[in-house]
Amino acid sequence: MALSDVAICARALVMIGAAPISSFEEDVAEAEIARMLYPAVRDGMLAGYPWRFAGRGCWLSRLAGEDVATSPKDGSHLFALPRDFIRLLSLENEGGKIARFELRDQAVLVASDSAHLSYVARLPEGSFPAWFDMALMARLAAEFCLPLTESSTRAEYLFKRAEDQLREARLADAQQSTPHAIDDFSLISARG
Repeated sequence: MALSDVAICARALVMIGAAPISSFEEDVAEAEIARMLYPAVRDGMLAGYPWRFAGRGCWLSRLAGEDVATSPKDGSHLFALPRDFIRLLSLENEGGKIARFELRDQAVLVASDSAHLSYVARLPEGSFPAWFDMALMARLAAEFCLPLTESSTRAEYLFKRAEDQLREARLADAQQSTPHAIDDFSLISARG
């Protein structure tokens, strides 16, 4: 079930008993609140966990016009981040993991000549799995509740419900790959 951004917000509004919207441009409070809050809540939820469905990787391109005044003289280089970048998971080069880096405005400073980025990407809403849609709708309902209903107790209940939905979504996402086995652990080896 691929939902659009407006459909996700409309369902979140229905969860709090508000009228659904059919566009962010409608001249109603529900559309204005959804338009203002949706992008930040969506990006915050994507950035808050290393979602497997949103994980991407790519080799980064060095910025051509690196500013010598802001670039250190230790062999570090600025690399452009992808447009859909939300959260950095890891950086590697041919020699393995890069431990030291610094995120800057739409770039990352790395003491290396190359960098492979593993990251969480901002995806189109139609590619969200159903369990993420449900968690996002629950969080949006909680966020929309106070400005639209002015009920703090109801908003508190919805935030607890959103946390439960988020926990379920994380579990579903974690089950999308083979669990990591502990192959070499010194305490197990010491037992004999």
